[in-house]
Amino acid sequence: MREVDEAVRQDEMLGLFQRYGKPVIGVVVIGLLAFAGYLWWDNSSKQAAGEVGEQFTVALDKLDARNLPAAEKELATVEQKGGDGSATAAKLLRAGIALEQNKSADAAKLYAEVSADAKAPQPFRDLATIREVAIKFDQMPPQQVVDRLKPLATPGNPWFGNAGELVGIAYMKQNRNDLAGPLFAAISRDKEVPESLKRRTRQLAGLLGVDAIDDVAKAAGGDAPEGAAAQ
Repeated sequence: MREVDEAVRQDEMLGLFQRYGKPVIGVVVIGLLAFAGYLWWDNSSKQAAGEVGEQFTVALDKLDARNLPAAEKELATVEQKGGDGSATAAKLLRAGIALEQNKSADAAKLYAEVSADAKAPQPFRDLATIREVAIKFDQMPPQQVVDRLKPLATPGNPWFGNAGELVGIAYMKQNRNDLAGPLFAAISRDKEVPESLKRRTRQLAGLLGVDAIDDVAKAAGGDAPEGAAAQ
């Protein structure tokens, strides 16, 4: 009985192997090939990323040395081979180089490409939008400037100061000083805005009849006499 039982089990195992053995082996082989392919892809990606990083460093070194043509060439290579972030950063630097070379049209075109690139990181897209509008500001209708930058010209946005200043000037071109003045005043009071921009917008707000100075002594550098603020 034991011999018969063992023979039956052997026949069952042989039948299972004959029926399912090849598909199972095929699945295992495909899995091993897929895993090997992933390891190769991962290694190649890391190697390519390392090469792009080295090229980006070389580009920055040449840019620091004011070798603009060589830096632009390296950055163009990074833009072609890099991922979304590195490629976008390279394009922004290329736009800056174009501005340095007085090629405003080329710079605006590069900024426009970044601004419209859905794959680019949002902070880069916002920066490119501001730079593009700043370059083309005199040729753009004021309302178009407002439409492009108003979403960024809000308190709390990292680009509030830069975008808000351009929007405020566009308002002035439209004779909407009732909107420009308070906007300049808000920028001048924002703690995150650079001091130079605060001073500029404070003066613009004052010219438009909006008092943007909360502390006279502080605005005067601490030299104002006591009671000046009350006066």
